Amino acid sequence: MRRKGDLPTKVCEACGLLFAWRKKWERDWDNVRYCSERCRRSKGKASA
Repeated sequence: MRRKGDLPTKVCEACGLLFAWRKKWERDWDNVRYCSERCRRSKGKASA
């Protein structure tokens, strides 16, 4: 079992927040670019 601090992280392209690896992204981690569905949908809009 890994601690959350040991998991790989990325920066969200939409909001700029740092997010950690999730089990549901296990097979597709290299292609994950957004921290949430909301950020993915608003990728073309200006962020706050």
